[in-house]
Amino acid sequence: MQNDINNALEVLRKGGVILYPTDTVWGLGCDATNANAVKRIYEIKKRADNKSMILLSDSVNRLFSYVENIPELAEQLIELSDKPLTIILEGAKNLAENVINKEDKSVGFRVVNDEFCQKLIFQFRKPIVSTSANISGEPTPTIFDEISDEIKNSVDYVVEYRQDDTLKAKPSGIIKLSNDNSIVVIRE
Repeated sequence: MQNDINNALEVLRKGGVILYPTDTVWGLGCDATNANAVKRIYEIKKRADNKSMILLSDSVNRLFSYVENIPELAEQLIELSDKPLTIILEGAKNLAENVINKEDKSVGFRVVNDEFCQKLIFQFRKPIVSTSANISGEPTPTIFDEISDEIKNSVDYVVEYRQDDTLKAKPSGIIKLSNDNSIVVIRE
C-alpha cells in the first residue's frame, strides 16, 4: 500500500490525475486546490464543468482550512454516520474555483475512514477530488474490473491496491447542510 501512496503523492504534487480506491467506489482524483488538474478530470469524464465534484478529507479538522464555517451539526453527522456521508457545506475557500459551486459557493466534503485514503490525504496535506471513475452519464463502476479502458488509459497513475476487491461498492449518501442547520437530502 505504501508504494501506491508514494506514487500517487508524486502524481498529485505534479498536478496529475490518479485512479484510486475510496471508501465507496473507485474514483478519479487530483489536488482539489489545482484548477488545471480539476479541469482535466472534467475533460476525462466528459462532464459539464457546472456539475460539482466531491472532495475527500482525512479529518474534520482539515475542513476548517477549506470552509468558512463548519456547523457543529456537520461534525456530529460525520462522527455518527455508519456509512460514508458527503456533506455539502457553504462558504468554500482556498480551493480551485472549478470545484466550488458557482451559485452558492458550496462544496461537498466526505471525511473518509478508508485506510488508504486516510494515509494518502494525511501525507498530501490537502483535500483530494473524488468523482466516480466513469464517463459522465455511463453507469458508475462498482469494482475495478468495471472501469473502462478509456478511463484507465487517461490517468497518470492507477493504484494497484484493492484492484482485486469483488465486493460491489456503493456511492456515499449526500446531504446539503446550510449554516442555519437546515438539511436537504440529495442522495440516500
